[in-house]
Amino acid sequence: MTEHPLVEMIDIEKHFGGVRAVEHVSLDLWPGEVVGVLGHNGAGKSCLMRILSGAMIPNGGEIRVGGKTVEFTEPNDARAVGIETIYQTLALADHLDAPKNLFLGRELKTRFGNLDDARMHEEAREVLARLNPNFKNLRDPVSSLSGGQRQVIAIARAIYFDTKILIMDEPTAALGPSETAMVADLIRQLRAEGIGIFLVSHDMHDVFDLCDRIVVMNKGKVVGAHAIEEVSKDDVLSLIVKGELPADWSARNLEAAL
Repeated sequence: MTEHPLVEMIDIEKHFGGVRAVEHVSLDLWPGEVVGVLGHNGAGKSCLMRILSGAMIPNGGEIRVGGKTVEFTEPNDARAVGIETIYQTLALADHLDAPKNLFLGRELKTRFGNLDDARMHEEAREVLARLNPNFKNLRDPVSSLSGGQRQVIAIARAIYFDTKILIMDEPTAALGPSETAMVADLIRQLRAEGIGIFLVSHDMHDVFDLCDRIVVMNKGKVVGAHAIEEVSKDDVLSLIVKGELPADWSARNLEAAL
């Protein structure tokens, strides 16, 4: 294991007037690890991830990447140190094809300063083939693609630029069973390649299928942080709803250890 986590968020705070959206939250992420970030809407998880992505500036706390303190004032600052975000909406331009979406805003250019369409097409083909060898629809507008294919493009766009830390916001929320399974396989592949993933999800099946650890937030605070094998789905739901584990949790885990 490496000496430092990929990223550490230490004592993070975010206030909106008198509302404490994130209150003294700390968490970390190691290479090749999937950490589920869970909680009801309004629990603070999305706000916390927006801080990590550079889309929101915290009122207090510290972020370290590879053991070094960093400060983000915009998403490009986070991208510069290898943090990418895939939002639930995917943020794809429906009228553009896969290569144009992959490089949107970060287009490759020739030495004369012109757009290098041929290189972008080839680079897109290679990264998409790495994720899904059956992906052939490079010239079609993404509006014509399935939800799973669109998710592949969003993931390809994120990992092409030397991503070390990936934030995924409800990646399977709008997908059917077969496409959900495909995205789950992609997440396992990225984990095997050493990418660390924060998975924001309400889907308990995805959480228990994919996550190594979970962090549960309630009213802006972390109310539970556990290895996935330490908790059941009922335990996690209790943390989400009540902000605490069931009364018999310690006893059950002590018995399991014996």
